[in-house]
Amino acid sequence: MSLRRTLQGVILLSVVGLGISLYLSWAYLAGEAPLCGASGGCADVQSSAYAWIAGIPIPTLGAVAYSGLIALGILALQFETRREIFLLALFGGALVGVLFSGYLTYLEFFVINAICRWCIASAVVQVLVFGLSLVAYRQWQTEG
Repeated sequence: MSLRRTLQGVILLSVVGLGISLYLSWAYLAGEAPLCGASGGCADVQSSAYAWIAGIPIPTLGAVAYSGLIALGILALQFETRREIFLLALFGGALVGVLFSGYLTYLEFFVINAICRWCIASAVVQVLVFGLSLVAYRQWQTEG
């Protein structure tokens, strides 16, 4: 796979993550329980004390983060002269995202005792973005 394709994968996955985050942000701000199937875990997670930071819903922070990853992926595609900086920023942002997603997943399983399928989907997307950001940097090192 080429660096271009890897970055396109990062952007595509980040768009998926952005969609999940925007849907959950809408649910939080509208006071609606996210569609979660029979488990009902999404509503439990949404109403937990861990669902907000400084008055901002966690999914809204996720939407901002995914938007940043999309922007960095596009910049890395477009600007060859600054590509290393954008790839390192992309990797750093993805690393922060995967660590925060891991923390949130821990809270779901061991503190809140409820599983939000949307949150798990976002965490999986974040892990994939992180993996591809690492691959992209390694590709740049070998190609560049």
